[in-house]
Formats: sequence, structure tokens, C-alpha cells
Amino acid sequence: MSLQFVVDGLLTGSMIGLGAIGVTLTYSILRFSNFAHGDFMAWGTYATLAVVSAIGAMVGKVAPIGPLSFGWPLIVALAVGMAFTALLALLLDKVLFARLRSQGQAIIVVMASFGASMALRSLLEFTFTSRPTYFSRAIQIAMPVGFGIRITPDQIALLLLTAVLVLAVHLLMTRTQTGRSMQALSQNAALARIVGIDVASVVRVTWVIGGALACVAGVMIGILVQIRPFMGFDMLLPMFAAAILGGIGSIPGAVLGGLIIGLAEAGAVQLIGAEWRAAVSFIILMAVLFVRPIGLFGVRER
Repeated sequence: MSLQFVVDGLLTGSMIGLGAIGVTLTYSILRFSNFAHGDFMAWGTYATLAVVSAIGAMVGKVAPIGPLSFGWPLIVALAVGMAFTALLALLLDKVLFARLRSQGQAIIVVMASFGASMALRSLLEFTFTSRPTYFSRAIQIAMPVGFGIRITPDQIALLLLTAVLVLAVHLLMTRTQTGRSMQALSQNAALARIVGIDVASVVRVTWVIGGALACVAGVMIGILVQIRPFMGFDMLLPMFAAAILGGIGSIPGAVLGGLIIGLAEAGAVQLIGAEWRAAVSFIILMAVLFVRPIGLFGVRER
């Protein structure tokens, strides 16, 4: 039996895990489920594509970096796309979510995020059409690494990028004053305000991290699969399932949850059939809610 599904699962899990970090931070700190998070992925990816196209128009065709399918323009464009997505998240919070949060009705904020999701997706589809597009149409030769596994240079690079970003966010959360403030606010918002934590600053950092990582996850999908307006919406259920499986508020938990769901989806495709792939996230989500609602690394609220 080929173990190729392990690589496919790790790649899918990396994309889900990066997206789930934003979902888990938003829920633990702002106390609402942001259904627009998947659309941040799509908007960030299209922003990155637009910058790549603009650089290509200005400097012409650029040779790829070594064996990769992309060159320096994509790296520059990714940085711009991450900044754009972070700003989009901040703008949406300022215009919509912050006003509704002040009313103290969480369900209203959740429904507003659902409406914002549909609006963002429709605007994206209107602007760029629903036709799939790609960063590169170059065909990469997958290298055999044993046990029936083959992997491309792009896949190796993106797995390494995921590891670096997850480590960076983990260090931010555990070794910096900002990260400790975020943890304090997620555990007890009222007490955090009393001890003088700048809540507005923590909220801004939460949106910036979530938006930037959503952009990276979307660009990963764009490099390995394709780019389309519904790409983020399709990842929404797996991201929420990963966040709940890992335990709301836990960065390592969100990433581990994403990897578990990615591997489970890839295994289901290998063993049962591709038509069951979408059901896997839902089945895992239901199982976790029944057996351990706080997730793998979750802490019961006191």
C-alpha cells in the first residue's frame, strides 16, 4: 500500500492548521466564530496574485528559484498579500464587528460574520470571475523518497514555511508581553482589563496574525491546487473542526488538529473514496464534541 496519502494529508493539514490558528485566536479572545475567516484566505490569495501579475508586467518573466515553480516576485507578493489581508481584517473589525461586539450579543456578531463572508465572496467573484486561475502552470516532477511516497520541491518548501510560521507564532504567544496579554485576555477578559492590559491593542494583533496566516494558507492552496473565490469557504468546516479538536485558544492544538484532519481526509480518499472527503471534518467535529468538547489541549473555563 502506498503511503502517498501521508504527504497529501500533511500538506492539507498544514493549510487547515494555519487557517485554524486565526479561527482559534478569534474565538478565544473575541468570543465569536468568524465565518468570514475563509474569505480572508481567498482575498489574500487574489491580492498576492495581483501583485505577482503587476511585477510580471513591470519586469517581465522571472526565472524560478532553483527547482521551485515560482521566483522572487511571489515571495514579495506574499508579504504584500499578508499585509493586505491583515488590513482587511482590521477594517472589517472596525467597520462591523467592533460595533456589534459592544452590544454584548455574540450571536449577532456571528450572523454578521456570515453575512460579511457572503459579501466578500460575491465581491471577489464579481471582480475576478469564478474561473479558476493559477500562480504557475509549470509541471513539477515529484521526487521519490521511499515507501511509495513522492514529493515535489514546492511541497517541501511549503511544509518548511508552515513549520517556521507556527514556531514564530508559538514564540510570540509564549515569550512576548503581547502574547502573554493575549493569553490573559482569552482566559479572563474582565480581569485583564482591571490589571491594565490594552485590550484594543490585543484585538488588533489578533486580527493581524489571523489575517496574515489566512493569506499564507490561501497562497499554499493556490500554489498546490488552484485559485478560485470559493477556496476559503471550502476550508471553513475543516478549520473550525481543527480549532475545536485542538482546543479553543491553543496554537499547537489548532495546528495538530489541522494535521489530524488533513491526514484523515487523505486517508479517507485512499481507503473509501474521494466523495467522503468532505464528510470527514464533520464526523471528527461531532466525535470531539461528544467525547471531549474542550479539545485535545483545551482548558475548562472556571
